[in-house]
Amino acid sequence: MITIIDYGIGNLGSLNNMLKKASVASVITSEPEVIEGAEKLILPGVGSFDHGMHHLLNSGLLPILEKRVLQDKVPILGVCLGAQLMTRGSEEGELPGLGWIEGNTVKFDKARLPQSLKIPHMGWGDTKFLKEHKLFADIPEQPRFYYVHSYHFALESASDKLAEAKYGYDFPVAFARDNIAGVQFHPEKSHKFGLKLLYNFATLL
Repeated sequence: MITIIDYGIGNLGSLNNMLKKASVASVITSEPEVIEGAEKLILPGVGSFDHGMHHLLNSGLLPILEKRVLQDKVPILGVCLGAQLMTRGSEEGELPGLGWIEGNTVKFDKARLPQSLKIPHMGWGDTKFLKEHKLFADIPEQPRFYYVHSYHFALESASDKLAEAKYGYDFPVAFARDNIAGVQFHPEKSHKFGLKLLYNFATLL
C-alpha cells in the first residue's frame, strides 16, 4: 500500500489515479495513524517552497514523517515541490527545508540560458540516467518526462544523483539516498514513463 501524504497541496488525485492505472493500491491521508502503518510514502507538492513548508509544518505531520523516514527507513518518493522540500532549503524562500538530502534548491541561472528559453521550464523534457537504480528499471534510456518548475536541485554528492535533464544547461532531476528518493518532474503527468516509475517505486524499492 502506497500512502500519499495530504498536507494541503499537491496533485493528490492525479498521483492516486496513476497508481491505480499501475495496479498499485494507494491511499491519500493526513492521519498520523495511517502514516504510522504505511509501507511506502509519497510526498507530493506544487507551488512555492515556503508555502509548501508552511503547510507541512502546520499539518502536524512532520514528527511522524521524520520517524517513519529517518528512523524506520520507510521508502519515500518526493515529487516536484515535495522533492525540493527534502533539500536543506531553497533560494525561493526563507524557511529551512527538511534536510533529508545533502543539497539545496536553486533558481535557474538566467545567465546560462539562451533568451529563447523562458522560466518556468515547462513541458516535456528528455531525461538522462546517470546510474542504474531500481526506480528506473526497464525504462528506456533518455525517456521524456513532464516538467513545470523554476527551481532545481543543487546536490552536494554526485552519488546521490540519479538523472539529469538539460534546459540551457544540465541539472539534476532525480536523487536517491538509502530509502529517500525524489524527482523534479511529474510522473503522474508523464504517461507510460511516469506509470512505470511509480510501479517501480511500489514494487522494487
